[in-house]
Amino acid sequence: MKGKRWIAALLLALAPSLSHAALPDVYQDTAAQIGTHAGDHRLLVLGELHGTRETPLLVQALLTHYTGNDTPVQLALELPTKENAVLATYMASTGDAAAKQALRRSPYWNVKDHLHDGRRSQDMLDLIEAARALRAQGREVTVVGFDANPTGERAPGARDADMAKTLRAGFQTLPANGRMIVLTGNMHGSRESYGLIDYPPATALLTDLPLYNVRIEAQRGEFWACMGYRKCGTRNLITRDAASPRAYTNSDRDYDLWVLLPRFTVARLLDADI
Repeated sequence: MKGKRWIAALLLALAPSLSHAALPDVYQDTAAQIGTHAGDHRLLVLGELHGTRETPLLVQALLTHYTGNDTPVQLALELPTKENAVLATYMASTGDAAAKQALRRSPYWNVKDHLHDGRRSQDMLDLIEAARALRAQGREVTVVGFDANPTGERAPGARDADMAKTLRAGFQTLPANGRMIVLTGNMHGSRESYGLIDYPPATALLTDLPLYNVRIEAQRGEFWACMGYRKCGTRNLITRDAASPRAYTNSDRDYDLWVLLPRFTVARLLDADI
């Protein structure tokens, strides 16, 4: 136990240098491609496989890309809205060790034995820190959670409906030149239900807005996911060698754009040992 706590403390101490390091070209280039394809669309929805190291780095590159043009950006993460006060406090902090501990100890980030879908990772915390660092540089960045109903209470589809309602309300508060970047699971981020669910996913309820959605995948590698109750673990990707990016305009498309990163690796998962 003491060893785990020592390692956790070391990661917190190293986090500023890790999250502020220059991003590899693949993330900057992919972010630029997404920006070109998205054009003037101000609501950018990114559908991901949870539990990778690479997707948070791509989102960081997108934040840097957009805010470099003096664009106000709200980053909406698939976190409970109950975390928003803690997120706001962290974003206003200096990002010192005490601030990181306060964020890390909030209820959402403390789970036992990696029995979660991969969203609770050091990589996601590093993304939040990268957003805070951009804000400290004078860029207009905010970070919010938009999952108002994380347990999916009430009727089937209620969680996605609540997500969409929260995102719509947040988007409507943006200035005329502001953008919202949404990072969510690929089902919530789809324009279509794939036939796997009998209700519209959150993104399908927002298509009246200036929305552009992007599916983030990789050519090969692994990710972390739960495929049933207490059945969480490493999952292998199907190898893909298709061209990237690929844009779609057909009326029944699930995504406007698919991008393939070279590889996914499993995120640095968190548990309650801190």
